[in-house]
Amino acid sequence: MRKTAMLAALAFASALVLAGCGGDDEESGGAATPSPAAETTPEPAAGGGGQQLALAAAADGSLAFDKTELTAKAGPVTIDLDNPASTPHAVEIEGNGVEEASETVSASKTSVSADLKPGTYEFYCPVGNHRDQGMEGTLTVK
Repeated sequence: MRKTAMLAALAFASALVLAGCGGDDEESGGAATPSPAAETTPEPAAGGGGQQLALAAAADGSLAFDKTELTAKAGPVTIDLDNPASTPHAVEIEGNGVEEASETVSASKTSVSADLKPGTYEFYCPVGNHRDQGMEGTLTVK
């Protein structure tokens, strides 16, 4: 009887320990359920913090950005593209060893981030022939 009680106590203690250890999904390959705070907290630009630059595609669907010149300070930079048109667009930053592109979106917003050193970069729409049609500009980083 004493062994049975001891085994029952050990089984109960083991169950408590296992229940308390749940949630380590990194090793098991499962996806953790994010907390509500994690779902609503925006991700900072590359490297944390940084400068945000606004850019918009033409609302009428024509192949044009609202700006052809952007300026930023060296460090993490994010270009936020607002594409109100149904024509698909994206934005890419290229130059000085950097080549980063956003997702392509229609009637939505997207962004691209990069850690930039002082110099001159190009930004453009990499979709189809949009760049050749004028969707490009210069990003000067000081």
